[in-house]
Amino acid sequence: MSIKHFKSFAEKLAMESQKVILSYYDKPSLEVETKSNDTPVTRADRDGEEIMREMIAKEFPDHGIIGEEFPDLNTEAEYVWALDPIDGTITFTSGTPLFGTLICLSHHGEPILGVLNLPALNKLCIGDNETTTVNGKVVRMRPAPPLEKALLLTTDIENIAKFQDKERFETLVDKTGLMRTWGDCYGYYLLAGGWADIMLDPIMNPWDILALFPLIRGAGGIITDWQGNPAATGESCIAAQPELHEQVLKILNA
Repeated sequence: MSIKHFKSFAEKLAMESQKVILSYYDKPSLEVETKSNDTPVTRADRDGEEIMREMIAKEFPDHGIIGEEFPDLNTEAEYVWALDPIDGTITFTSGTPLFGTLICLSHHGEPILGVLNLPALNKLCIGDNETTTVNGKVVRMRPAPPLEKALLLTTDIENIAKFQDKERFETLVDKTGLMRTWGDCYGYYLLAGGWADIMLDPIMNPWDILALFPLIRGAGGIITDWQGNPAATGESCIAAQPELHEQVLKILNA
């Protein structure tokens, strides 16, 4: 099976889940539940993942699935999909359009295809470790500026204090030009498209991180965990231009 066929199918997953998710979006009456790990979930999350699971089971019945809302399936398979129907559920339930859907296909444990769809913004980002596109147009990360002029993004500053070294992060903030919390998957979209320079998250799940690997690499960046290990097997993330990535790692792990 060619990567072209997988890309076409992954795009269908994104478009069908988008229809489901947008049917719930911007509705203050949407019920928000709290899962056992204290994270929010809605019918949009569950229904969005369910439609993708059904499509995968029909098209590729021998493939495995890792998802946020339902139990893992056949994870030892040659091909395994990782699904995060709404990355940024708090963003979604707050009526903010910066949430997204993350889809990854791994082959023998290596992410080979990543999809980042922003339903409310009509932006579809697809990467295969070599090339990344947004709505079909090839994008690249912008040339690395000096660190003191770089735009640093993260999702939740409070989580940095909980899971990583807060003081070292504050040192990084002091050394960069600007820091904003345009986070969740939207921050990685900005990075891949050339609008930001560094994006990091101190804690992540497999369905959060796997799709980002082919996207960032395809756009010319480096993505690792907080300590510089392979991002695809980590539980945190630092993504940046190669020139900046090494500097960021040194500051955060001094």
